[in-house]
Amino acid sequence: MNDVHVAGVGIHPFGRFEDRTITDMGVSAVRSALAEAGVTKGGFQAAFCATAYGGVASGHKVLSRIGMTGMPIVDVEAGCASGGAALMLGAGAIRAGAYDTVLVFGVEKMPKGMIRSSFFEPWQEESGLAATPAYFALRAQRLMQDSGVTKDHLAGVVVKNRRHGVHNPDAMFRSEVDVRSVLASRVVSEPLHLWMLCTPNEGAAAVVLSRADGDNSRGRVRLRAAVLRSHVPGSVLNESTPMSGLVDDSVPAATTLAATAAYEEAGVGPEDLDVVECQDTDAARELLSYEELGLCKPGGAAALADERATELGGRIPVNPSGGLLSKGEPLGASALGQVVTLVHQLRGEAGHNQVEGARVALAHTVGRGANASVVVLSL
Repeated sequence: MNDVHVAGVGIHPFGRFEDRTITDMGVSAVRSALAEAGVTKGGFQAAFCATAYGGVASGHKVLSRIGMTGMPIVDVEAGCASGGAALMLGAGAIRAGAYDTVLVFGVEKMPKGMIRSSFFEPWQEESGLAATPAYFALRAQRLMQDSGVTKDHLAGVVVKNRRHGVHNPDAMFRSEVDVRSVLASRVVSEPLHLWMLCTPNEGAAAVVLSRADGDNSRGRVRLRAAVLRSHVPGSVLNESTPMSGLVDDSVPAATTLAATAAYEEAGVGPEDLDVVECQDTDAARELLSYEELGLCKPGGAAALADERATELGGRIPVNPSGGLLSKGEPLGASALGQVVTLVHQLRGEAGHNQVEGARVALAHTVGRGANASVVVLSL
């Protein structure tokens, strides 16, 4: 099996850009990644474009703009995990020997307001049985019941991530907040306040993958695993069908399935991780991710937060980019944006947010389907 290296990365900032199209943003990210990789026309043999709301042939539009077509161009959709899915396909093709170099990129221009998804039938939306803040709130309440998490813990996640986001030039929100201000923001659905929810927005990210040549003297980042897993029916608060299904707490979450497979493929465990970028659609989602990724034992999220282990300078920094709570979430670009961040971390290029000595990193997203992606990178 062929090893895969990250040859180059590029990103268009996340935010709202009324004067730029989704194609404009994609071109910006792709050009940056190709330039960093030293790849020119004809230098990659396939392209995988992640997007959920971009529409037909989003990837073709971007590559047509820069005159780089002719190879397979495949659009990939897996909700918030679209970028992880595209990365898995690209890496798998290289490992199978089909290609030497592939381009993986994600683009999105999200509608304003609450995210709507064609995954849910109209009657489900009308009945509140969709991925709404009300569902996120029920999941948060369950976490608080099972793990000793309090509203202060939820606010603490926001404070941590917004503090990390101050020094991220690609983030939408770059100002610090305190617990009092978070809890003073209006209640959307108890226990979640407005500032505890991420903002759907716009952006793009790109990664060039190449077959490893066996010489890592240049310190190139290795893609150790890129795994996608779907849900197993069973939980009443399942990511795929909120508020429906059987009540069976023994069924592993899609994130746990993906993480277990990724750790096995990469030959590492959660104890080997130096830095993590994980899904924080809402503050409770990050804390739940600690448990599902094996960063702590079930029920241990509150204790991990109390140790301040997930802050910069802590034992296992989580979301040093500021997470979605700082960056916002352009679905197709989200997972690849995490990978760009972690590549910079492993190269020692993260500036104020650098995790000292980082050698093994993990990226995690989960979205509708349910689809959970886990990516492991290392030097």
